[in-house]
Amino acid sequence: MSFNIALSGVNAAQKDLDVTANNIANVNTIGFKESRAEFADVYANSIFANAKTQSGSGVQTAAVAQQFHQGALQFTNNSLDMAINGSGFFVMSNEIGSLDRTFTRAGAFKLNDEGFVVNSQGHYLQTYASNKDGTPAGLGINSTQPLRIPDKAGEPKMTENVSIGVNLPVKAEALDTANFDPGNSATYTSSTSMTIYDSLGDTHTLTQYFVKTGPNPDATPPVTDNTWEMHVYVDGSDVGGGAQQLTFDNSGQLTAPDPAEFTTSALGFTNGSDPDQTIELSLSSATLNSGPFEVTENDQDGNTVGRLTKVDVGADGLVRATYSNGSTENLGVVAMARFPNEQGLTQIGDTQWRESLLSGEAVTGQPNTGIFGKVSVASLEQSNTNLTTELVDLITAQRNFQANSRALEINSTLQQTILQIR
Repeated sequence: MSFNIALSGVNAAQKDLDVTANNIANVNTIGFKESRAEFADVYANSIFANAKTQSGSGVQTAAVAQQFHQGALQFTNNSLDMAINGSGFFVMSNEIGSLDRTFTRAGAFKLNDEGFVVNSQGHYLQTYASNKDGTPAGLGINSTQPLRIPDKAGEPKMTENVSIGVNLPVKAEALDTANFDPGNSATYTSSTSMTIYDSLGDTHTLTQYFVKTGPNPDATPPVTDNTWEMHVYVDGSDVGGGAQQLTFDNSGQLTAPDPAEFTTSALGFTNGSDPDQTIELSLSSATLNSGPFEVTENDQDGNTVGRLTKVDVGADGLVRATYSNGSTENLGVVAMARFPNEQGLTQIGDTQWRESLLSGEAVTGQPNTGIFGKVSVASLEQSNTNLTTELVDLITAQRNFQANSRALEINSTLQQTILQIR
């Protein structure tokens, strides 16, 4: 009997050594969670046995319990590195389209050859679809999808509408409109330019020239002190059909043309794009006052193909890409999951876990909401192993192993002595 007791002690000490050694081996593993060997005594009894004289039957390993307390954060220069500051797990899938989900705290992510965000094992980071306001469209775990970051955004869209807001200085000197020359700045009062796009996404320059005409009661219609002319050019060619007269009232508000918009002639591009492209020009924000010439609005609805310039991940998990054409796109919201019993999760290696009966079903949510932790960008969660504590535990486990081995040795010696009695 004592032989089995000592043997169970050796096995328990060996298990303690194995667990401690595994913790030490993973002290630099990103997202690793240390384990603790928990033991229980073995005690066999019956209703007819004398409990006062029972000595016990040894020790057994009750559990190797994972410890999910927070690890320290290590900051990096990779914007795709993420760490969870608080509770929760990243949701991963092994294949695109698979509903098999795994969970991890290791956020060392990168792009694969198809633009998907993956970890070192090639597993796909899962996200919720994002609404325009950045909120997740749904929080179900089966509705998550792999995060993909396109390296370009949009298709070319030619400019069709331009909105210009300017303030014209009432104190400007009147000029002779007959002398207007876009190449001579002395022949116009002010000008402003903006970039527009053709149907192929190529860029062109639209320029507006403003000339104060001054009072002329004999003109048709009569020209007041609040009358200006505007000339519209694209790439140096007149597309406005000559001068467009602008008239303001005594409060500086535009009264003519009414409505405050006009359409240019066909731009006639010869680079292969649509030569019949026209632009609807709105001047509803134009004003006249004693202030200087100022551009208050300068918008157009065209764009070209944009190349990826930056990826941002917010504390709430929203992933937003910025492109060279000035557009931004919400790519998704990083999915996060938690469990009623984290210690019940099944370890599968590669710092990943699976849901089990002991862990309970995954509860999904958005980072930085409720009890879910926030996402820290350009940082990684280090192993939560305390090396000093593990080295002390290693010495303790070693002593326990030696003591149980000694008990086993003595038990063997006693048995040998008994066998040698004659």
